[in-house]
Amino acid sequence: MAKQPPIEIFMPPNTLKAKMGVAGSSLDLAAIKRGELAMEELKAEFASWMNSDVERLGQCRDAYAARPDEETKGDLYRAAHDVKGQAVTFEFPFATRVASSLCKMLDSHALAPLKLVDAHVDAIRVIVARNMKDTNDPVSVALAKELEDRVKEMLSAA
Repeated sequence: MAKQPPIEIFMPPNTLKAKMGVAGSSLDLAAIKRGELAMEELKAEFASWMNSDVERLGQCRDAYAARPDEETKGDLYRAAHDVKGQAVTFEFPFATRVASSLCKMLDSHALAPLKLVDAHVDAIRVIVARNMKDTNDPVSVALAKELEDRVKEMLSAA
């Protein structure tokens, strides 16, 4: 039997500690405060940005209604996905939930039924127009659940 060379264990240097700084060093609270103030200033523009996303969603819905194919469905999906992401940032939890349901439906392989697309888009329009942000609103909860249930039925029937 041939003699095997001894095993050598190599320990890579831990450079993470050096990159993180001294343990227990304080955070730059002034920088955090400046960031919070900047976010507060931007909140005034949130509604405008959200309205732009909802308007684009409506335009994509109109294109899908006029020509329901994979291209217009993809555009509608991207617009709904943008609303889903922006709505959570702009504190519209039900718009996020409804847009997520719309994305789930559009993500299926079949073309989505226009009436169910319209129900989602109209719900998002109302949620944003009426500034509905209360997560305890029973009407909003019921609406979101109903749309989610219709999507589940549609997907299970496919």
